This record gives sequence, C-alpha cells and structure tokens, in this order.
Amino acid sequence: MADDRPARPGPLQWLWYALGGGLAPRYRDWVLHDTTAPGWWWRQIVRALVQATPVGVVVGLLIPGSVGIRLLAVCGGIFVALIYIVSFIDEAVEHRATKAGFPHGYAKAERERRKAPQREEEARRYAQRYRGGDL
Repeated sequence: MADDRPARPGPLQWLWYALGGGLAPRYRDWVLHDTTAPGWWWRQIVRALVQATPVGVVVGLLIPGSVGIRLLAVCGGIFVALIYIVSFIDEAVEHRATKAGFPHGYAKAERERRKAPQREEEARRYAQRYRGGDL
C-alpha cells in the first residue's frame, strides 16, 4: 500500500520550523498540508506558543518576586501573545507557505477550495430551510 502522506520533518526540524525557520524543499508538500489541512489553526497556535516558551521561561526566572507574581507575569504574557497570534494567524500561515515556495495567498485559496463542497451543502440546507428551496 502506497503512502500518500508528504515527507514529515523530524523533531528537531519541526522545532526549527516552529521557531520560524525554513525547511528543505523536500518538505514543501508537508508545509502545504500543515497550513491547509483541518486543524491548521490549532497547529499555528501551538507553533506560536513554542516560539513564546523561551521568553516565558526567561521572564519567569528573571522577574523578582514570589512564584505567584512570576506565574502571573508569564500567564499575562501568554495571554497577550495569544491575542497577537490570533490577530495575525492568516498572515503567519501565508508566510510559512511562501517560505516553502508557494505564492502568497495560495494556502488560503487551498483551504477555501477544500471547504467549497461543505459550504455549498450548508448553502443548500440554508436555502431549503429558510427560502423554500431557492438557492
């Protein structure tokens, strides 16, 4: 049985990718899969949190005060980071796909293409229910 999944980077290569580094051209298809397959949103959040982890550790170790103050500072930083992550998630994912050699906007277009049948079905059900079948 042939395996249709693209070549996947190893743990160190993935860590490099998560920290913003580029991958070898042989992982190009994997990057496209990573930025377009279901769950892409959550994977981007995890990668961004991996980027924020070293900063959080340093802040947690260097801020003077009790452990509670340090934890509150790190949690506050993570909260602010999550706001930025979610705000710029589409651009961050497009940048990853562009670094892999795809034109800007390709990952979003691919996600839209994959969702088209589902959206058509939803539109059909909506029309059936609220417009008496007219689409």
